[in-house]
Amino acid sequence: MMEIRIDKVKLSKLPQTDLTKIPFGRVFTDHMFIMEYKNGSWQNARIEGVRSIPMHPANLTLHYGQSIFEGMKASKNEDGVPLLFRADMHAARMNASAKRMCMPTIDPALFVEAVRQLVSMERDWIPGDEGSALYIRPFMFATDEFLGVAPSESYVFIILTLPVAPYYSHPVKLLASTDYIRAAKGGVGEAKTAGNYAASLLASKEAKQKGFDQVLWLDGRDFKYVQEVGTMNIFFVINDKVITPPTDGAILKGITRDSFLHILKDKGYAVEIRPISMDEVVEAYQNDQLQEVFGAGTAAVAVDVQQIGYKDHLIELNPRKDSLAQLLKKEINGLRSGKIEDRYGWTEPVYEVENV
Repeated sequence: MMEIRIDKVKLSKLPQTDLTKIPFGRVFTDHMFIMEYKNGSWQNARIEGVRSIPMHPANLTLHYGQSIFEGMKASKNEDGVPLLFRADMHAARMNASAKRMCMPTIDPALFVEAVRQLVSMERDWIPGDEGSALYIRPFMFATDEFLGVAPSESYVFIILTLPVAPYYSHPVKLLASTDYIRAAKGGVGEAKTAGNYAASLLASKEAKQKGFDQVLWLDGRDFKYVQEVGTMNIFFVINDKVITPPTDGAILKGITRDSFLHILKDKGYAVEIRPISMDEVVEAYQNDQLQEVFGAGTAAVAVDVQQIGYKDHLIELNPRKDSLAQLLKKEINGLRSGKIEDRYGWTEPVYEVENV
């Protein structure tokens, strides 16, 4: 494996940072991992201080959008040891996004080792409050300097880390959009690429103007079948059955989603992975059969849905403190903190790395 060079900052920002008051996504740790792809291979892997990246105005990413990313978390167990959660799956999904966007893949072992060394260095940045964590943002973008619709021949891969509090502190309200789509089969909905999120901004802005928190995306053909929410996958509980749409190429293969499916099946819940239409959701609600709706994602973990707006319908739910979403959230947070035995082999302790 490529050696990772370490260049520590001389003065940390941590003493001036209040980890109990953290706006999500705005406070960064001292260091980042970075390496470049040139002449057909990754090179110059290193950890150094967070800094600005110089960029030519003809950078291909700025014009044609070759950019992908991942979202991970590290938390601490009761002994103060950082834990990674399903890092191998994040490496695999990063490479799946890279292939779809015609970008170079990264050796999964190098990906995980880079995360491990960076988290080891920034362990003191991990907040201690339950539900808080060190958010890990690996991302890659093109760096060729020319104006032409073609894959770049050079790239930069970076990993940032930042302390975060829980993403949602209350149940959410969703607006099922019948005007905009997130993705269609054959598109790039399955990839974590920047353009997917840029395309969602207008629909999200309009949803918030109407009093909702997020968009519930429907299929791009008939605006009928549920896909996912802007920041997470979606689950419905109808007649004691947990239903979630299949990842058919237009839906992100959520790692929290996959974890929930394992946990639910192990706990004996009836789970169905199948298309579900908004007509079915509305009918279940009108017949008092819609028991619960919740989202699943790395940032949110699990969050109850309080309302869904769809055409002339307003579905109003009354999330319980003992909801299935809260049970699953407690399970994931318990695994991430080491309070619940990891029967799946999903967590990995990050011990202090020599010379780091």
